[in-house]
This record gives sequence, C-alpha cells and structure tokens, in this order.
Amino acid sequence: MTSPADSAPRIPEAVHRRRWAILAVLMLSLLIVVLDNSILNVAIKTISTPAPTGLGATQSELEWAINAYTLVFAGLLFSAGLLGDRLGRKKVLIAGLAVFGIGSALAAESGSSAQLIAFRAVMGLGAAFVMPATLAVLMNVFERDEQPKAIGIWAGGVGLAIAIGPITGGVLLDHFWWGSVFLINVPIVAIAIALMLVLVPDSRDPKPGRIDPVGVLLSVVGLVLLVYGIIKGGQLADFTDAEVLLTIAAGLVVLGLFVWYEKRSDHPSIDIAYFRNKVFSAAIAAIALVFFALMGVTFFSVFYTQSVRGYSPLQTGLLMLPLAAAQMIFAPRARLVVDRFGNRAVTTGGLLLLAAMLAAFTVLDADTPIWLLEVIFFLMGTGMAHIMTPTSVVIMQALPREKAGSASALSNTFRQVGGALGIAVLGSVLSGVYRSSIEDKLALVPAGMRHAAGESIEATLGVAAKLGPRGQDLVTPANDAFLHAMHLTALCGAGVAVVGALVTAAFLPGRAPKLSEPQKEPGETVTTGS
Repeated sequence: MTSPADSAPRIPEAVHRRRWAILAVLMLSLLIVVLDNSILNVAIKTISTPAPTGLGATQSELEWAINAYTLVFAGLLFSAGLLGDRLGRKKVLIAGLAVFGIGSALAAESGSSAQLIAFRAVMGLGAAFVMPATLAVLMNVFERDEQPKAIGIWAGGVGLAIAIGPITGGVLLDHFWWGSVFLINVPIVAIAIALMLVLVPDSRDPKPGRIDPVGVLLSVVGLVLLVYGIIKGGQLADFTDAEVLLTIAAGLVVLGLFVWYEKRSDHPSIDIAYFRNKVFSAAIAAIALVFFALMGVTFFSVFYTQSVRGYSPLQTGLLMLPLAAAQMIFAPRARLVVDRFGNRAVTTGGLLLLAAMLAAFTVLDADTPIWLLEVIFFLMGTGMAHIMTPTSVVIMQALPREKAGSASALSNTFRQVGGALGIAVLGSVLSGVYRSSIEDKLALVPAGMRHAAGESIEATLGVAAKLGPRGQDLVTPANDAFLHAMHLTALCGAGVAVVGALVTAAFLPGRAPKLSEPQKEPGETVTTGS
C-alpha cells in the first residue's frame, strides 16, 4: 500500500480493472433494497383491502408495515457499518442479502397485518447490512477522482429502482396475489449473491471500533417510542391524548440518553465528533429532511391516484416513471453541475425545487389533467438528483476511506430515520385532517363502524361498499376530505424542504471542497477474493 503522494495507485490493479462491473453488482444489491419500498408503495392499497384480496390493513398498520422495516434498518445501520469494517464488507453484504431474501419469502406468506409487520422487520435487519456495505465497497474500489462519478451512478440506481418497482408491482398485482411483490425479491437476491461471490473484493478497516449494544438498544427503543406516539396521535386524531404525549416524551428522553451515552462511550455507534464539521452536519440534515418530506408525500400520492382517480396499481406505477426517469437522467450528471456552481447552490436549488413541487400538490383535484401530476413528478425527481449526489459525495469524502462503512451508515441512517418520521408525522397529519373533515358526513354509517370508517379514505370507501346504494353518498365527501387532507399535508412537506434549503444555504460550501486524500492506515486490506 502507498501514500497518496506516491504515483502507484492505491487500489489493487486486479480490482481497479473490474471496478465498473463491481459497481453494477453493488447497484443490483441497492436495487433490491430500494425496489422493495417502491413496490410496497403501489401495493399498500391492495394490502388495505379486506381478505382474500388483501389483509384488510388499516392506515396505521400500513404505516407500521413501512416503519417496521425502516426503524430496524435505521437502528442497526451503525452496528452494521462497524461489523462490515471489522469482519469484511463483502461477507456482511452477502449475509445481509441472505437475511433480506428470507424475510421477503416470509412476508409473501403473511396471514395477517401483524405477521407482515414482523417479517418486514426481518427484511429491515437484512437491509441494514446491505445498504452501508454497498457505498463502503464503492469507496474502496474507486480512486478519489472517480468517486463522485461512481456515487452519481450509484444515486442514479435509486432512480432505476423507483422506476422498476412500481411497474413491477403493478404487473404482479394484476396477475398474482399481493404477496408476489415480496416474493420477487428472492430470485434477485440469489443472482446478486452469486455475482458478488465472483466479482466483489473484500475490504476492512484495520482499526475498527467495537460494537455498541447499549447505543443500538437505546436508538431503536427511542425511535420506536417516538414514531409509535406520532402514529397513535394521528390514529386518534388527538395529539393531546395522555398515552400519545407520554409515548412521544419517552421516545425523546431515550434518544437524549442515546446522545449522552454516545458522547461518553469509548466505542460509540456514532462518533459525535463527526458532527462538529458543519458541512458534514448540513449534508446529513439535508438528506434527513428531504426524505422526511418525500416519503410522507409519496405515501399519500398512491391513495390519490388509486382511490380518488381510480387508476390500477400498474397504471400508478407507470405514472411514477417521470420521477424515476429524472433521477436516472440527472443523478450521474449532477457532479458536473456541482463543479460549475458548487455544492451550496446545487443542493439548495434542488431543495427549493422539491419544495415547490410538493406545494404544487395543492392544485391537484379529482379531475385535474393527469399530465400535471407527471410534470410535478419529473421536477421532483430532478430536484432529488441534485440533492442526493452532492450530499452523498460530501458525506463519503468527509471521512477517511477506512471509515467508509461508518460514513455510509450515518448517511443511510439519517435518510431512513427521516423517511420513517416523514411517514409517521405527515401520515398522521393526513389521517387527522381527513378524520376531522369526514366525521360530520358519517351519519349514514352505523355507530359501531364510524370510528373505523373515519380513519382513511380506503376505510370510508370500504364501509360505503358494505352499505350498498346508500353508501354511494359517502364517495364524493370521502374524495373531498382526502383532497383537503392531501393539500395540507403537502404544504407541511414543502415547509420541511424549505427548512432543508435554509440549512444547506447557510452551511454547505460555495464550491466542492478540495479535500486531500487521508493517509492510509497501516495494514488496511483490500483483497481480490472472498
């Protein structure tokens, strides 16, 4: 191994020659993790319908089906990154894929919402070991000058997954039962593992940190309590309820203990010192706020297209193509824009564009021309591409290459936590506003069914179907109440994106920072085999 000042490349030549093939395998692994969530977004309406078509899941159960995955994922990412640095990223990546595949097969056979939530948590466990390892391996097979390009292509892979997921989900739901959207993961996992055994080199940190079980436990417990309290508040349409307030407060206290413990631990899951770098912290905050806004809005857009507009799951998937296409087109090229205008201008501009498009949801009604939604999705994807690439480069290059697993884990943790809280908070806003808007229209509904009927548009339409011709009078009020709730929720998401823009405008550099390659750690290994 050589220092950066030496002329010899730091990456072994055998690895360097196949770096683009390795990137393709890493993107396939990334595809599985992202594709699963994008498929689920299309399938949530089907899963919410009563058996035998679906599981009859309520809106809060649907939120937990998503958040069980993201909470386990986020809570274990720190330790997963450290394990990859210690044991070898290739080994951890393969193990994570195997667990994810097993969880997917079990989720496909779920007989109840509770089982689906539990098996989604198993999938989150596997994904926690996959996501940070992909970026960590990338940073160890590309030299520094090629890393922004490779990260841009990696980010474009997210757009590819967003494109493939809804369409694949729509095709599967048109021909098979709802569980097929999870079973499709299994053959992809098998292919990815086989390719990884052949192509991907192993790498590790010669001086890894110890595992932090106390920190992991505190982070998971704190997040679960916080998000559960928020979801419960939306379900009850009352955030002043004693149970809601106590649960949220307990979550905040436990997360506070987590930060306190990490500051004093000699082997923390999070090295708090990382956040003294304002540029690093701003990039992390931008990612969290973006996914807070985006995931919450994506959650309700599926109900808009399917419940209000009447599109099928496949048609909904096709409607989301512009969002994915924009990311695929612009993410690999965003580094060129950054070179010209700097991280601050590009990221802040992307956040403001995203905020404007979220606010544009307020113009959507039951009969709005659908091409307007397509334009909104395309511009949302454009904004995302010009946020994810520069912030990912800033985060990954802020730490030494040997700590790539930790840097990737931090980036993905805040992204997943932001997304989980976005679904919880904005989903609760949607549920609460919808209930308050529809409540006085439920006089036709038997008293015992009114509370359940007011939880979501799908619940109201389900009750309307049971009432027969009398229930038709509920359809238009349900659509109107949902649109009102969607408009207010979209404005909340837009406000969060604006906060993100203020953060990046204040703290990101005006141009890409010229960081020197950190000195290697003696004994670092990058091997060409398994």
